[in-house]
Amino acid sequence: MTGFIVGTLATIVTVPILALIMFYIIARFVTKNNKRSFHVAIDTSTFFFILAVHFLILIIWEQSLFWVILTVLLAIATIMVLLHYKIKEEIHFLKVLKGFWRCNFLLFSFAYFCLAVFGVIKRVYETFA
Repeated sequence: MTGFIVGTLATIVTVPILALIMFYIIARFVTKNNKRSFHVAIDTSTFFFILAVHFLILIIWEQSLFWVILTVLLAIATIMVLLHYKIKEEIHFLKVLKGFWRCNFLLFSFAYFCLAVFGVIKRVYETFA
């Protein structure tokens, strides 16, 4: 049983799109609402996309750039708070947090796909060069 859980977790971290699909199916079964299910799936899989980007960077360049990821997260949070304050003139923490988290989903899912394609191209080039 422990091996199954570890294997499932490793697969989700390695291929976070599976986490997105899995969370969507579970949320769809529970909520019976497509839009709400999609938002829940995005919110829960964002963490796995961030981890996947970290591990892809580790595999491609053989060094940890986790500090860069944390800096990017902090910069996005700062920008989101400043924008929210500038527009609304007050800070609604939950709205800022939701926007921050969904912005991270967009950024890190895009980064994941770019790094995955780059990693495959790099491996193919190294193999045939």
